[in-house]
Amino acid sequence: MNTPKQIPQWRIVAASVCGTSHIKNQQLCQDAHHWQILPNNVLVVAAADGAGSASLGKVGAMIAVETAIEYISSWEITNSTLADDELLGDILAHAMLAARKAVEEEAEVSKHQTGDLATTLIIMIASPKVVAVAQIGDGVAVVKDSTGNLQALTIPKSGEYINETTFLTSPDALATTQTKILRHNIVNLGVLTDGLQMLALNMLVGEPHKPFFFPLFDFVAHAEDKIVAKEQLVKFLNSERITQRTDDDLTLVIAAFNNS
Repeated sequence: MNTPKQIPQWRIVAASVCGTSHIKNQQLCQDAHHWQILPNNVLVVAAADGAGSASLGKVGAMIAVETAIEYISSWEITNSTLADDELLGDILAHAMLAARKAVEEEAEVSKHQTGDLATTLIIMIASPKVVAVAQIGDGVAVVKDSTGNLQALTIPKSGEYINETTFLTSPDALATTQTKILRHNIVNLGVLTDGLQMLALNMLVGEPHKPFFFPLFDFVAHAEDKIVAKEQLVKFLNSERITQRTDDDLTLVIAAFNNS
Protein backbone atom coordinates (compact mmCIF):
# COMPACT_ATOMS: atom_id res chain seq x y z
CA MET A 1 0.00 0.00 0.00
CA ASN A 2 1.34 3.42 -0.93
CA THR A 3 1.76 5.89 1.90
CA PRO A 4 0.26 9.30 1.07
CA LYS A 5 2.97 11.89 0.61
CA GLN A 6 2.84 14.67 3.16
CA ILE A 7 1.76 17.96 1.64
CA PRO A 8 4.38 20.67 2.22
CA GLN A 9 2.98 23.27 4.56
CA TRP A 10 3.76 25.87 7.20
CA ARG A 11 3.56 25.01 10.87
CA ILE A 12 3.05 28.04 13.10
CA VAL A 13 2.98 28.49 16.86
CA ALA A 14 2.35 31.96 18.27
CA ALA A 15 1.54 33.61 21.60
CA SER A 16 1.36 36.98 23.33
CA VAL A 17 1.67 36.99 27.13
CA CYS A 18 1.46 39.69 29.76
CA GLY A 19 4.74 40.81 31.30
CA THR A 20 5.30 40.46 35.03
CA SER A 21 5.40 44.24 35.48
CA HIS A 22 1.97 44.60 33.87
CA ILE A 23 0.58 41.74 35.95
CA LYS A 24 1.90 43.41 39.10
CA ASN A 25 0.25 46.69 38.11
CA GLN A 26 -2.96 44.93 37.04
CA GLN A 27 -2.53 46.07 33.44
CA LEU A 28 -3.53 44.27 30.26
CA CYS A 29 -1.02 42.80 27.84
CA GLN A 30 -0.27 45.54 25.31
CA ASP A 31 1.05 43.14 22.64
CA ALA A 32 -0.92 41.60 19.80
CA HIS A 33 -0.26 39.25 16.90
CA HIS A 34 -2.14 37.79 13.97
CA TRP A 35 -1.28 35.41 11.14
CA GLN A 36 -2.90 33.69 8.20
CA ILE A 37 -1.91 31.13 5.58
CA LEU A 38 -2.96 32.20 2.08
CA PRO A 39 -3.06 30.04 -1.07
CA ASN A 40 0.26 28.90 -2.59
CA ASN A 41 1.87 28.43 0.85
CA VAL A 42 2.03 32.17 1.50
CA LEU A 43 2.26 32.94 5.21
CA VAL A 44 1.40 36.42 6.48
CA VAL A 45 2.38 37.45 10.02
CA ALA A 46 1.94 40.66 11.99
CA ALA A 47 3.08 41.51 15.51
CA ALA A 48 2.67 44.73 17.46
CA ASP A 49 3.64 46.20 20.81
CA GLY A 50 1.27 48.86 22.10
CA ALA A 51 3.06 51.66 23.91
CA GLY A 52 3.01 51.20 27.67
CA SER A 53 2.54 54.94 28.07
CA ALA A 54 -0.50 54.94 25.75
CA SER A 55 -3.88 54.49 27.43
CA LEU A 56 -5.18 52.41 24.50
CA GLY A 57 -1.94 50.81 23.36
CA LYS A 58 -3.53 47.37 23.38
CA VAL A 59 -6.35 48.56 21.12
CA GLY A 60 -3.88 50.14 18.72
CA ALA A 61 -1.83 46.95 18.56
CA MET A 62 -4.86 44.76 17.90
CA ILE A 63 -6.22 47.05 15.19
CA ALA A 64 -2.79 47.30 13.53
CA VAL A 65 -2.14 43.57 13.23
CA GLU A 66 -5.68 42.70 12.16
CA THR A 67 -5.82 45.46 9.53
CA ALA A 68 -2.40 44.60 8.11
CA ILE A 69 -3.30 40.92 7.68
CA GLU A 70 -6.72 41.77 6.26
CA TYR A 71 -5.18 44.15 3.71
CA ILE A 72 -2.56 41.66 2.49
CA SER A 73 -5.12 38.84 2.43
CA SER A 74 -7.24 40.91 0.03
CA TRP A 75 -4.50 40.52 -2.57
CA GLU A 76 -4.22 37.53 -4.84
CA ILE A 77 -0.57 36.79 -4.17
CA THR A 78 0.67 34.69 -7.07
CA ASN A 79 4.12 33.40 -8.00
CA SER A 80 4.58 36.48 -10.18
CA THR A 81 3.69 38.68 -7.20
CA LEU A 82 6.31 36.93 -5.10
CA ALA A 83 8.89 37.34 -7.88
CA ASP A 84 8.48 41.13 -7.95
CA ASP A 85 10.50 42.91 -5.24
CA GLU A 86 8.94 46.28 -6.01
CA LEU A 87 5.41 44.93 -5.79
CA LEU A 88 6.11 43.12 -2.50
CA GLY A 89 7.52 46.34 -1.09
CA ASP A 90 4.44 48.25 -2.25
CA ILE A 91 2.08 45.71 -0.65
CA LEU A 92 3.93 45.98 2.67
CA ALA A 93 3.99 49.78 2.50
CA HIS A 94 0.26 49.96 1.80
CA ALA A 95 -0.42 47.45 4.57
CA MET A 96 1.42 49.77 6.97
CA LEU A 97 -0.57 52.73 5.67
CA ALA A 98 -3.86 50.84 6.03
CA ALA A 99 -2.98 49.89 9.62
CA ARG A 100 -2.08 53.50 10.46
CA LYS A 101 -5.32 54.81 8.95
CA ALA A 102 -7.36 52.24 10.88
CA VAL A 103 -5.72 53.29 14.15
CA GLU A 104 -6.32 56.97 13.35
CA GLU A 105 -9.98 56.28 12.55
CA GLU A 106 -10.44 54.40 15.84
CA ALA A 107 -8.91 57.32 17.71
CA GLU A 108 -11.34 59.73 16.05
CA VAL A 109 -14.38 57.52 16.71
CA SER A 110 -13.43 56.98 20.35
CA LYS A 111 -12.56 60.68 20.79
CA HIS A 112 -8.94 60.02 21.76
CA GLN A 113 -5.66 61.39 20.57
CA THR A 114 -3.95 59.19 17.97
CA GLY A 115 -1.01 58.82 20.34
CA ASP A 116 -3.29 57.12 22.86
CA LEU A 117 -3.27 54.12 20.48
CA ALA A 118 0.49 54.19 19.81
CA THR A 119 1.97 50.86 18.73
CA THR A 120 4.88 49.34 16.86
CA LEU A 121 4.22 47.02 13.91
CA ILE A 122 6.07 44.23 12.11
CA ILE A 123 4.55 42.70 8.96
CA MET A 124 5.92 39.63 7.17
CA ILE A 125 4.99 37.94 3.89
CA ALA A 126 6.69 34.58 3.42
CA SER A 127 6.78 31.68 1.00
CA PRO A 128 9.24 28.77 0.91
CA LYS A 129 11.41 30.81 -1.50
CA VAL A 130 11.10 34.43 -0.35
CA VAL A 131 10.49 36.48 2.78
CA ALA A 132 9.51 40.17 2.77
CA VAL A 133 9.33 42.17 5.99
CA ALA A 134 8.39 45.72 6.96
CA GLN A 135 8.86 47.11 10.46
CA ILE A 136 8.14 50.32 12.33
CA GLY A 137 9.63 50.53 15.82
CA ASP A 138 11.42 47.87 17.81
CA GLY A 139 11.18 44.09 17.78
CA VAL A 140 12.85 41.82 15.24
CA ALA A 141 12.12 39.40 12.38
CA VAL A 142 14.50 36.49 11.75
CA VAL A 143 14.83 33.73 9.19
CA LYS A 144 16.74 30.45 8.92
CA ASP A 145 17.49 29.10 5.46
CA SER A 146 18.12 25.57 4.24
CA THR A 147 21.89 25.91 4.82
CA GLY A 148 21.29 26.59 8.54
CA ASN A 149 22.13 30.27 8.25
CA LEU A 150 20.21 32.39 10.77
CA GLN A 151 19.86 36.11 10.22
CA ALA A 152 17.88 39.09 11.39
CA LEU A 153 15.93 40.73 8.58
CA THR A 154 15.20 43.79 10.71
CA ILE A 155 16.79 45.40 13.74
CA PRO A 156 15.13 47.17 16.67
CA LYS A 157 14.85 50.90 16.03
CA SER A 158 15.29 52.84 19.26
CA GLY A 159 15.26 56.54 19.94
CA GLU A 160 17.72 58.74 21.79
CA TYR A 161 16.72 57.28 25.16
CA ILE A 162 16.39 53.69 26.35
CA ASN A 163 12.95 52.15 25.73
CA GLU A 164 12.17 54.96 23.28
CA THR A 165 11.11 53.96 19.79
CA THR A 166 9.11 55.08 16.76
CA PHE A 167 5.43 54.15 16.71
CA LEU A 168 3.05 53.59 13.82
CA THR A 169 1.24 56.76 14.89
CA SER A 170 4.41 58.92 15.00
CA PRO A 171 4.45 61.75 12.43
CA ASP A 172 7.47 60.34 10.56
CA ALA A 173 6.61 56.67 11.09
CA LEU A 174 6.11 55.62 7.48
CA ALA A 175 9.37 57.29 6.42
CA THR A 176 11.26 55.23 9.01
CA THR A 177 9.90 51.86 7.87
CA GLN A 178 12.51 49.14 7.54
CA THR A 179 11.88 46.88 4.55
CA LYS A 180 13.84 43.75 3.69
CA ILE A 181 13.34 41.07 1.05
CA LEU A 182 15.31 37.82 1.14
CA ARG A 183 15.26 35.15 -1.54
CA HIS A 184 16.43 31.74 -0.39
CA ASN A 185 15.09 28.31 0.54
CA ILE A 186 13.26 29.24 3.74
CA VAL A 187 13.08 26.71 6.57
CA ASN A 188 12.13 28.77 9.65
CA LEU A 189 10.79 32.20 10.54
CA GLY A 190 10.48 34.14 13.77
CA VAL A 191 8.86 37.44 14.71
CA LEU A 192 9.05 38.89 18.21
CA THR A 193 8.34 42.11 20.06
CA ASP A 194 10.87 44.07 22.08
CA GLY A 195 10.25 42.23 25.34
CA LEU A 196 12.28 39.31 23.97
CA GLN A 197 14.85 41.11 21.86
CA MET A 198 17.50 41.34 24.59
CA LEU A 199 17.31 37.54 25.00
CA ALA A 200 17.06 36.69 21.32
CA LEU A 201 19.45 39.19 19.76
CA ASN A 202 23.01 40.38 20.20
CA MET A 203 22.09 44.04 20.23
CA LEU A 204 25.64 45.25 19.51
CA VAL A 205 25.93 43.50 16.16
CA GLY A 206 22.28 42.78 15.39
CA GLU A 207 22.74 39.01 15.18
CA PRO A 208 20.13 36.53 16.46
CA HIS A 209 21.19 34.02 19.13
CA LYS A 210 21.20 30.48 17.74
CA PRO A 211 20.77 28.92 21.23
CA PHE A 212 17.52 30.87 21.59
CA PHE A 213 16.02 30.24 18.15
CA PHE A 214 17.21 26.78 17.10
CA PRO A 215 15.41 24.83 19.87
CA LEU A 216 12.25 26.85 19.21
CA PHE A 217 12.44 26.17 15.48
CA ASP A 218 12.92 22.47 16.15
CA PHE A 219 9.92 22.61 18.49
CA VAL A 220 7.58 24.18 15.93
CA ALA A 221 8.77 21.82 13.17
CA HIS A 222 7.58 18.85 15.24
CA ALA A 223 4.44 20.45 16.70
CA GLU A 224 1.59 18.13 15.72
CA ASP A 225 -1.14 19.46 18.03
CA LYS A 226 -1.66 23.22 17.62
CA ILE A 227 -3.45 23.68 20.93
CA VAL A 228 -0.84 21.78 22.95
CA ALA A 229 1.99 23.58 21.13
CA LYS A 230 0.55 26.99 21.95
CA GLU A 231 0.14 25.99 25.61
CA GLN A 232 3.79 24.93 25.66
CA LEU A 233 4.92 28.19 24.08
CA VAL A 234 2.94 30.21 26.64
CA LYS A 235 4.51 28.14 29.42
CA PHE A 236 7.96 28.86 27.99
CA LEU A 237 7.30 32.61 27.78
CA ASN A 238 6.04 32.62 31.38
CA SER A 239 8.96 30.53 32.68
CA GLU A 240 11.55 31.85 35.13
CA ARG A 241 14.20 31.50 32.45
CA ILE A 242 12.42 34.31 30.59
CA THR A 243 10.76 36.36 33.33
CA GLN A 244 13.98 36.70 35.32
CA ARG A 245 15.45 38.59 32.39
CA THR A 246 12.49 40.66 31.20
CA ASP A 247 9.30 41.97 32.81
CA ASP A 248 7.80 43.29 29.56
CA ASP A 249 4.92 41.89 27.52
CA LEU A 250 6.11 39.16 25.17
CA THR A 251 5.04 38.12 21.69
CA LEU A 252 6.68 35.31 19.74
CA VAL A 253 5.58 33.91 16.39
CA ILE A 254 7.62 30.96 15.09
CA ALA A 255 7.12 28.99 11.90
CA ALA A 256 8.63 26.03 10.09
CA PHE A 257 8.10 24.97 6.49
CA ASN A 258 7.73 21.21 6.40
CA ASN A 259 8.87 20.04 2.98
CA SER A 260 9.62 16.42 3.84
